[in-house]
Amino acid sequence: MNLSGRDLLKLLDYSKSEILYLIALAEELKKMKKEGKDHRYLAGKNVVLLFEKDSTRTRCAFEVGAMDLGMGVTYLGPTGSQMGKKESIADTARVLARMYDGIEYRGFRQDLVEELAEYSSVPVWNGLTDEFHPTQMLADMMTVKEHFGELEGKKLVFFGDARNNVANSLMVVCSKLGLHFVCCGPKELFPKESLVSTCMELAKESGGSITLTEDPMVAAKDADVLYTDVWVSMGEDPSIWEERIHLLKPYQVNSTLMNLAHEDAIFLHCLPSFHDTNTTIGKDIENRFGLKEMEVTNEVFESSKSKVMDEAENRLHTIKAVMYATIKS
Repeated sequence: MNLSGRDLLKLLDYSKSEILYLIALAEELKKMKKEGKDHRYLAGKNVVLLFEKDSTRTRCAFEVGAMDLGMGVTYLGPTGSQMGKKESIADTARVLARMYDGIEYRGFRQDLVEELAEYSSVPVWNGLTDEFHPTQMLADMMTVKEHFGELEGKKLVFFGDARNNVANSLMVVCSKLGLHFVCCGPKELFPKESLVSTCMELAKESGGSITLTEDPMVAAKDADVLYTDVWVSMGEDPSIWEERIHLLKPYQVNSTLMNLAHEDAIFLHCLPSFHDTNTTIGKDIENRFGLKEMEVTNEVFESSKSKVMDEAENRLHTIKAVMYATIKS
């Protein structure tokens, strides 16, 4: 399969076979890394990482992945470039494309990464926007496949703010790959109807399904994967914590929900996670609202069912697969 020169902006742009190809390629690259086999296939190439939102996993995965492939890497943080300030998105894209073989963007609006791709002559990869998080999805699906050996027919339930970028992207990838996706949260935080309609049509073709429910007990019943995310996303006003806690506390992933799922069910989280008070935000929430755990209990997060560290590691291998597949000649 030839993906050379392709952008990765959202998985709606990719076919089922293309997504599965990237996962299979990531599995091969992971095997090579574990066995210590050299795979500097892109030696002499260079990539640039544009971050308007800070990150741990995304930045490290792109940097280590690029170096594993033999490439040079330039990181430009929130204050590291003039993009959007003194220089337009279009001009930034055209300048960087003259110097680099690939451009990663992690930031706010989806239309910004789309504009970068429009004016760039080299591949552009979406490391996260407010609407979509495609590289996370590849890692999630790789992790599910590693655990169960297959993807089709598995029931994946997302609990929480079901209109955020992770929930949107999970709905897309599940509908493409034939999983049964359940969106569970308060109705006011359901995803946009237009995206739900699109994914329902895709699910008909793949043999999957899309379900929306406000009942966490119904959602968790016979699930294969329970997934959640932070209740207030990066870039949102911290003043909404009280409102979100009130809305989302009933959707916390805990042992009660895990026990309703299949016996071999797993727990996933894109991270970072507020499962204890060992962070400044965690301590602040405890002081203000008396909560020691938020979207997931520490018991579930630290349990044998939790595959979040496998999932985090797989960010490296899937991102490496994306860069290799889209840059190679």
